[in-house]
Amino acid sequence: MQYGCIGEHLTHSFSQEIHRQLSSYDYILHEVAPDDLDAFLTKRGFQGINVTIPYKQAVMPYLSFISEQARAIGAVNTVVNKDGELYGYNTDFGGMCALIRHAGISLGGKKVLILGTGGTSNTAYAVATHLMAASIYKVSRSGRDGALTYDKALSDHTDADIIINTTPRGMYSREEGMPIDPLKFPNLSGVIDAVYNPLRTPLVLRALSAGIPATGGLYMLVMQAVIAMEIFTNTTCPPEKAEEVYRRLLTDKENIVLTGMPGSGKSTVGKRLAEKLSRPFIDTDEEIVREAGTDIPTIFREQGEKAFRDLETAVIKKLSSLTGAVIATGGGAVLRPENVDYLKSSGRLFFLNRPVEQLVPTDDRPLADSIEAIKARFCERFVTYLTTADTAIAAGDTPDAVADAVQRSFFE
Repeated sequence: MQYGCIGEHLTHSFSQEIHRQLSSYDYILHEVAPDDLDAFLTKRGFQGINVTIPYKQAVMPYLSFISEQARAIGAVNTVVNKDGELYGYNTDFGGMCALIRHAGISLGGKKVLILGTGGTSNTAYAVATHLMAASIYKVSRSGRDGALTYDKALSDHTDADIIINTTPRGMYSREEGMPIDPLKFPNLSGVIDAVYNPLRTPLVLRALSAGIPATGGLYMLVMQAVIAMEIFTNTTCPPEKAEEVYRRLLTDKENIVLTGMPGSGKSTVGKRLAEKLSRPFIDTDEEIVREAGTDIPTIFREQGEKAFRDLETAVIKKLSSLTGAVIATGGGAVLRPENVDYLKSSGRLFFLNRPVEQLVPTDDRPLADSIEAIKARFCERFVTYLTTADTAIAAGDTPDAVADAVQRSFFE
């Protein structure tokens, strides 16, 4: 291959899309099993590669040259083949510095906890030092090599100002959940997560819910790719182009999620939006019916509402791995906080606020099959619809007009 990215699991990598927007060279994703790494690097059948989990340190013995910065960090994520000699660099440093600045989070004079002890944690330590953090502690499950254990961090270091996550916790196809609860740290003024897929990990969502500035690693991914491209091609990328690539990637990957009352037009508007934007369309109620093998009224009648809600959560969790889709949710989907988190992990929520007098009862909606039921549900849920949505859209107009309004808001 000419250029590409190597790692053990690259199913959810965005690197190929980024590099193809940055330059015209051929760039591919190449999964390498641990037993095949030696043969791959010995053959040297590439001009330049990015290196990701778990090979940022494993590639180093194969290199004839390692940049001072990469050597200090102890990890290489970019390798260039120069006449058969392999040169190693670390572009994660510049990418993480750019991410922190882009998020508007200051590390100067702050106490920083770095979660994890792998190659990216070394980068985070170097970045925190560079940005003048007052004190820096690594945190790991084992507490080896001078790191704090998570229990120790929670007992003795809850005065930390900044948390930087460099573990795979919260990454799609890896471990679910949060490595630590940010709400246990009352002084917290920023959370940085190197994970970029999903766009917002549970750690980031938890921090944002408490008003703590927090960001995932997508901007870091783009900026380290920009630096790698500059090394590959010996050119300079204009800052405005890098920002454009980031904005385009974020827009392309973010789901458009429609919430609201039964009968508010979520499915109709969603289909129009998907057609306009050439995106896949998913209706969570249709997915539930497919999973259950029967219609929703039958699920309610034979198994009860809790069974339906449990199935709805399972479906939404599965759909949360999607990117770039239009998703229409059931009327009660946002009643469970975990559903909201799954939907927001890579989606922006739009509440279609259709006037209650325009909502029409139908037999296929067990909790909204009469005017009285609709009015009751509207009163019960209205505040939840508003507080869980990123944007409320007036939805009393035609489906095309509402779809246009959602589209305008999404691209603003």
